[in-house]
Amino acid sequence: MRRFLRGSTIPVLLVALWEVLSRTGILPMDTTSRPSLVVVAGYEGMADGSILIATWQTIEAAMFGFLMATVIGVLCGVVLGLSRKLEAIVGPSVDALRPIPAVALIPLSLLLFGFGLNLEAAVVAFACVWPVLLVTIAAVHGIEPRLLELARVLEMPFATRMRKIILPAALGRITVGLRVAVSISLVVAVTVEIVLNPRGLGYSMMMAQQTLKPELMYAQLLWLGALGWALNAALQKAVSCWPGMNELGGQS
Repeated sequence: MRRFLRGSTIPVLLVALWEVLSRTGILPMDTTSRPSLVVVAGYEGMADGSILIATWQTIEAAMFGFLMATVIGVLCGVVLGLSRKLEAIVGPSVDALRPIPAVALIPLSLLLFGFGLNLEAAVVAFACVWPVLLVTIAAVHGIEPRLLELARVLEMPFATRMRKIILPAALGRITVGLRVAVSISLVVAVTVEIVLNPRGLGYSMMMAQQTLKPELMYAQLLWLGALGWALNAALQKAVSCWPGMNELGGQS
């Protein structure tokens, strides 16, 4: 509790300074608004459901893309991590595709899917798959060889080996890629909404800015920050509950 109070000192002082400067006219109201009005705008947006609807649309696209990237990245990462020869074959293609900015795929995704959820989720998935894939490959490389040898001796099917050996042993490291990817998913989803897709919090923020409602724009921006923190915390909690992680995770 004491640590939280110390950490909140600077944000509280900045908000208080923002309020004072806006009330004295030093900060222009048409661009910066003031914290008290931001709170009111946020409350009204929550009360009429507009912020909640936009939040669901953004989270829906971000999580859809993130889940696709997680499945593809983990499965492909495990396969490549177990086979050095296959990794050498696929590696150059991965290195060629990875530097492409995800937002550069917006025109292609629009052509394929049109406006809506699929457009946004596709761009999010492309952006998120790379950290998951690369970290998974490295995590599988770091698994204790005796665990993999045990799986071969027991002639475990691939699915069983994944569930009982590989994922519990590598999940501690894979989590790093997942945490990076979940943050990227929200950033890319909002970016697509701001640039093109007429849905979600990004589009709502643009509408607030264009209709000269800076207090609503700031309220949604702060809400996005809280949303990103909550997604990261939820992911950490979910991973910590994975069966068998504590037993084998330390051996990776």
